[in-house]
Amino acid sequence: MSRGRFVVFEGIDASGKSTQARRVADERAARFTFEPGDTPLGVDLRRWLLDASAPMSPVTESLLMLADRSHHAATVIEPTLAAGDSVVSDRYWASSIAYQGYGRGVDLALLRAATELAIGACQPDVTILLDIPVEVADERRLRDHRDRFESADVAFHERVRAGYLELAAADPAHWRVIDGAGDYETVSVAIEAVLAEIGWPGG
Repeated sequence: MSRGRFVVFEGIDASGKSTQARRVADERAARFTFEPGDTPLGVDLRRWLLDASAPMSPVTESLLMLADRSHHAATVIEPTLAAGDSVVSDRYWASSIAYQGYGRGVDLALLRAATELAIGACQPDVTILLDIPVEVADERRLRDHRDRFESADVAFHERVRAGYLELAAADPAHWRVIDGAGDYETVSVAIEAVLAEIGWPGG
């Protein structure tokens, strides 16, 4: 049995990645998933991770994210791929490197090592980064009820965005950067071109 496709969407909050990831999964009858929180264990971890009122060190935040990801990869992503079905994920390992590493300042080498321990060989075929300026993201976000990450200052989100772009530039074979500031149809067309490039045309 051939292994399923594994496509990941990344980007700062309000980049449009969730909407596009769901569209791609729906059109291809793939398993849509997300991080953090797409397992029963992950629901509780997500609640703590996103609660802006609960103080948490950057290292603690990182370890909770990695616990969610390890469980997610082992119980959802890897079994689905091994069964020959495809997975489209809204966030994966690069989110931790961008948010906790570049954004919070957690040591990148340690974070990469811990990430490797968490996910093993479970790597995406391609990671699609929807890149938008921080000011555009801020205009898109709701002003009320912002979570731990959405409520961070502009400098934090600029560091996260820069981190994503650095990750993409370092691995052009597995990353594609798309301008997420365009309208829905324009972004969709650009994404479809990437998926056709890896041999996964629309359903």
